[in-house]
Amino acid sequence: MIATILIFPIIACFLLLFIKNKFFANLMVNLYAIVHFALSLLLVFNLAEAKSIPYFGIDNLNGLFLLVLSFIFLMVAIYNNGYVKNFGQLDKKINKYSLMVLIFVFSMTGAILAQNLGIAWIFIEATTLSSAYLIYFNKTKHSIEAAWKYVFICSIGIALAFVGIIFLNIGQGELNTLDFTQLYKYAKNFDPFWLKLSFVFMLFGFGTKMGLAPVHFWLPDAHSEAPSPISALLSATLLNSAFLIIIRVFKILNIMGVDEWAKTMLYIMGILSIFVTAVFVYHIKNYKRMLAYSSIENMGILALGTAIGGGAIYAVILHIIGHSLAKASFFLTSGNVLELFETKRIKSVKGLNIADSKTAWLWIVSFLGICAFPTSLLFISEFLIIKTMFLNKQYIICALFVILLTIILWGMGRVVISMSFGKLSDEKNALIKNTKKKLCWVMYLPQIIMLILVFVLGVYIPPFLNDIIKLTITGF
Repeated sequence: MIATILIFPIIACFLLLFIKNKFFANLMVNLYAIVHFALSLLLVFNLAEAKSIPYFGIDNLNGLFLLVLSFIFLMVAIYNNGYVKNFGQLDKKINKYSLMVLIFVFSMTGAILAQNLGIAWIFIEATTLSSAYLIYFNKTKHSIEAAWKYVFICSIGIALAFVGIIFLNIGQGELNTLDFTQLYKYAKNFDPFWLKLSFVFMLFGFGTKMGLAPVHFWLPDAHSEAPSPISALLSATLLNSAFLIIIRVFKILNIMGVDEWAKTMLYIMGILSIFVTAVFVYHIKNYKRMLAYSSIENMGILALGTAIGGGAIYAVILHIIGHSLAKASFFLTSGNVLELFETKRIKSVKGLNIADSKTAWLWIVSFLGICAFPTSLLFISEFLIIKTMFLNKQYIICALFVILLTIILWGMGRVVISMSFGKLSDEKNALIKNTKKKLCWVMYLPQIIMLILVFVLGVYIPPFLNDIIKLTITGF
């Protein structure tokens, strides 16, 4: 099954090189999404029987990450059916788009399933190369600038991560392995100095892909310029893939007993990421850029929760699920807004409820989900993090955390409300009559499904999902 999930997109891409047909290209994306989701379910729910292949495998930790990636990709693929119709009759354009989507998802899948740090590093670099074209896809002045910034900054980050891997290898002495099982087994024999130094480089390196401040500069531009389905994948799945590798490296320090060093680094980058969002959220003129900064905030919450440990680890896993669902819904809905108003400027979008009530409500409910409004799953995760801070007597960090989240909530809330309500000008009303035809039911359904899950899981977590979460905790 692992071989199939990795080989299928390679075969599909090979076929797309020769069959340049928009229907076939879109079919391959949908087929891979279905195969990916079906195999991911089989792998996660038959974890004990799942067979690994060289360098790749499913374990307690990566199962949930794979499931989240697979489900989000399926939802994006459904939305994509309506989105690509607006490309017109450009078979070549749809073909290239579909081909790069397949490679992008393949790269993230490889990074998640990798059981070797070196292989994971290679696949993370592959995500940069494959998604750079997708960021540049609209071929505007801003998109090419965003793509170059993305490649430049992430290449520096991946180089830093490579230096960290070298330091980790030096600290092993005579062991000389990058296999995670072996690293965990012999971690207590490593040199603490080299291990600490390697974590600094890898946290900054992989933290660049995760979007942690102060190495987050690529993220607002890339997420705001990419097509909306790609923005959803970047925010809801790519960032998780990088976070998974950071967790795996963090576990090595935890086993060795020098994790306080790593926790300090995570505290700093976590708080700084939330602070950066709180500062910039009031100066943003582009609504997709606002969502990008929200992703930086939520990655900061994940880093902070990991550093706190204890009950906050359960919260971190809930937050991964909740953020991925809510943010994917938010970005896909932003695609609807863009199709309707043909602008990303916040001031140019008013009366969304008049233009298209379904999009308006999806926009509002997505905001409520991402801002932890009860019964959002993010409300539970953030509540548990705050509770753990109180139990650990981390009152100053807790107060700072709550204040910054409140600032972000207010900043995003006023934008969402101003866009959702108000009057449409005659000019906009005439535009909407034409652009509304671009939207079809598949451009609403994925958001509805994901938002229902966000708010239902905040009330009731099924036993099977709770078992997966508990297994994931053992991998931290």
